[in-house]
Amino acid sequence: MKAAVYQFRFVNTISEIKKSDWNAFFGISHPFTRHEYLSALELSHCVSPNTGWQPQHLVVSQGDTLIGLMPMYIKTHSWGEYVFDWAWAEAFERNQLEYYPKIVTSIPFTPTTGQRIGFAPFLSENEKQDVINQVGQFIRQQLVDRHWSSWHGLFNLQSQHNMWLNSSVISRLGCQFHWHNHGYSDFNDFLGNMSSRKRKNILKERAQIQQAQLRFTFVEGNKASPEQWQGFVQCYQRTYLKRSGHQGYLSADFFLLVAATMGESIRLLLVENSQNQLVASALYFISDSHLYGRYWGALTEYDGLHFEACYYQGIEYAIANQLSVFDAGAQGEHKVARGFYPVLTYSSHIIQHQGFGDAIADFCEQEQHHIGLYMQQMTAQLPYKTTCQ
Repeated sequence: MKAAVYQFRFVNTISEIKKSDWNAFFGISHPFTRHEYLSALELSHCVSPNTGWQPQHLVVSQGDTLIGLMPMYIKTHSWGEYVFDWAWAEAFERNQLEYYPKIVTSIPFTPTTGQRIGFAPFLSENEKQDVINQVGQFIRQQLVDRHWSSWHGLFNLQSQHNMWLNSSVISRLGCQFHWHNHGYSDFNDFLGNMSSRKRKNILKERAQIQQAQLRFTFVEGNKASPEQWQGFVQCYQRTYLKRSGHQGYLSADFFLLVAATMGESIRLLLVENSQNQLVASALYFISDSHLYGRYWGALTEYDGLHFEACYYQGIEYAIANQLSVFDAGAQGEHKVARGFYPVLTYSSHIIQHQGFGDAIADFCEQEQHHIGLYMQQMTAQLPYKTTCQ
């Protein structure tokens, strides 16, 4: 059978793609692949050439028919990606080769798994594979023509990752920690599955916060007042500044834009003291099945407040709202003792330089073995009496 002929073009702003088309291809359940989310990043200038994230979204057509869409960015650094390739960049530099610019297919500053290519709803699985194969060929040619060192597809769904493997990309695995809801009726039911010592440790952490007489309130993003959003931003920026020396990748304008355009998918956690003063805040997003803990900050320090605001309150919310998975963000072995399971993450890579491509492929293959051992070790440390399936 003769292969379909597709046309490819780049656009340098998501506003050139209709919101209805983008959201039809990606769906609106997953908050971070929504047109509204990516548009807010661009409109707030958090994503721009000046921040090292130059939009270069890929549009795939067959004649006049739109077939596929991919969020893509030209990168001049590796910040905000969370699939770390600093060692690759250093190896290029040592050999007098340029690693930047490169191009990434990812959601900026957002290390959560999801679709990284959206397809027209009428495509069959075989047609989707054909699109990916031809996109891979197109990207390889663009690396040569535009002098990009490499392409990186980050935090792919496993199903899409497997499709990319069929087009001969380099596969890289990573590990995050997610909480799984096994039909718990409440937080105590969840704790009841833990060993006595681990359960007591969590109760002790939560008791510290109970003694502080703090009040925790979830507010839907589109119902939060401007003052409540301003309070969150103040918490976020102060904590980022203390930890990293800057006020964070995201601006107040970004948060206000997502609140206005997709606030129904946002849950703002407000933490107030007995005098009704805001002392901390955390930002969550929801899908049909997942709760995503994204950002937090505190104006006042309390022992155990981070764990309460970012983990335990999220677990309680997920149980109460019958959400299957709570993804509290990247990294964090300390999550295991609090009931979070190690899960694999998937990324795909194409390296233009053949010699470095072979070396990086070998590195990723060896790394996969270590990731497997690491996940076994983390699974063995789970606090449950018996491992929940």
